[in-house]
Amino acid sequence: MIICHCTQITDHDVHAAIDWMRTSDPDTIITPGKIYHALGKAADCGGCMPLLLDTMRSNDKMRVPAQLQNLRRRATQESTYEGRPQSNRISQQSAAP
Repeated sequence: MIICHCTQITDHDVHAAIDWMRTSDPDTIITPGKIYHALGKAADCGGCMPLLLDTMRSNDKMRVPAQLQNLRRRATQESTYEGRPQSNRISQQSAAP
């Protein structure tokens, strides 16, 4: 099946690129841009992006590496520190009129 008419990319090309990237680096995060780059092509009009993403998601090797899973959840739990020294923060009690 043709995924991108502009650059003549098929679903076989997408799956082959994913397989090649996963074999060369099992911990890589695979993006549409990396697939285009691996195929030596560049996105033209972008109309193929929904079909390209569906094809990527259907590949069994499209998984997030274990050490990168749940990073968003951990980042939001640890985001209470704003990067300022504790002494420069206005306490809730002294801020009240």
